Amino acid sequence: MPATQFKPDDSYRDSLSTIDAAGKRVWLYPKQPAGRLYSYRKWLSYGFLALLFAGPWLRINGLPVLLLNLPARKFIIFGQIFWPQDFFLLLVATLTFLVFIIVFTVVYGRVFCGWVCPQTIFLEMVFRRIEYWLEGDAPQQKALDRRALDWDKLWRKTTKHVLFLAVSFVIANTFLAYIIGTEELTRIVTDPPAAHLGGLASLTLFTGVFYAVFARFREQVCTIVCPYGRLQGVLLDKNSLVVAYDYQRGEPREKLRKAQARTAGDCIDCHQCVQVCPTGIDIRNGATQLECTNCTACIDACNAIMLQVNLPQGLIRAASVNGIANGTKFRFTGRVKALSGVLLLLLAALTGLLATRENVAATVLRTPGQLYQKTAAGTITNLYNISVINKTNHAYPITLRVLEPAQGRIALVGGRPLTLPAQGITEGVFFAELPRTALHRTNQTLRIGLFSGQQLVAETSTKFLGPVQ
Repeated sequence: MPATQFKPDDSYRDSLSTIDAAGKRVWLYPKQPAGRLYSYRKWLSYGFLALLFAGPWLRINGLPVLLLNLPARKFIIFGQIFWPQDFFLLLVATLTFLVFIIVFTVVYGRVFCGWVCPQTIFLEMVFRRIEYWLEGDAPQQKALDRRALDWDKLWRKTTKHVLFLAVSFVIANTFLAYIIGTEELTRIVTDPPAAHLGGLASLTLFTGVFYAVFARFREQVCTIVCPYGRLQGVLLDKNSLVVAYDYQRGEPREKLRKAQARTAGDCIDCHQCVQVCPTGIDIRNGATQLECTNCTACIDACNAIMLQVNLPQGLIRAASVNGIANGTKFRFTGRVKALSGVLLLLLAALTGLLATRENVAATVLRTPGQLYQKTAAGTITNLYNISVINKTNHAYPITLRVLEPAQGRIALVGGRPLTLPAQGITEGVFFAELPRTALHRTNQTLRIGLFSGQQLVAETSTKFLGPVQ
């Protein structure tokens, strides 16, 4: 068929499919998807759900796989502890992640939203499947909502929302476990409620938020709230891989009629792609639609119809806008190559920082307002505060020694040795003492080593004040 100059009616961009002319919410009843791609999505989603719920309980070297404890400013990622002192490392990791998102989106479009995003997985593979199970497919759900309240409608609606609340409660517990840890969550659950009013309030709040999102707000999160979804207009171009309608094949549209020679395009205007869309758009409008999450439900629906009418599959498929227009295959552009190069550089920098990262970090500061002091033996002392962070799951007994100048020595205030707890911080006060012969300037560098037994676990430096010889 010759190339078709497809000129869609762009008026669809003037409004959202989920809001009517009066500004009221249009409730969507997407038809239950089915097909090869949907089966892949289901199994991928089940794997991610299992990983998500098991995540807080999984351990690497005794540490959680992921813990984002914002109140304590402690982050554990793949069994590695990160503190505010690792800010530069976290900054590089964040930049690397953002560049990865940009590269991934520029190349593969919004496939993350439709296949991996927790919002989509929970909505499509948990909450809507509960709805399909209790209320039936889209036509049955519409009929049930229009029907007057009777016993059948009451028990179905009540059961659905009770299950929604139960699932939301489980999600809230899991979400909280990623923030405060499973040990603290277990205490909140097992102790009397009065002992953890803050934790109980957090669980109640998170449960309410998740219930509201998945029971009522739903696709509005993707089309209105999600910042990543709003970035698509900047990140995507005409060479990005998206879910696209092949208007070269499909136009002009025409209903399929028996015993009549067909002269129109392959699209039989069955509207199955529209009925199955979870955001209510018509993929045939052409170009890139920001409401499309690339869930590929419309691909399965269209392929099923093409099989029934003996036409080739792929009328709706993963392709770029330029690929559809020019009939070319997907290719990597210069933009993608440049971004990939930046990503590789950031990955190399992040790998190097992680490889050279110390498990114990110390900060030594001279005590404010204190000058140097002279002892009866003729030596010079400075008073310091020390803070030591343990980034491992093992406790350390810590001994402080002066590494440079070699004649120096350290005396802890109070005489008690420092013990560094696992995943913890210890602080202390000490005097650093140097003979006057070791002083060559008024503000001299002092290198201090932290030893566990005879093993040097960290070192730091500070300034030592004293008179010049």
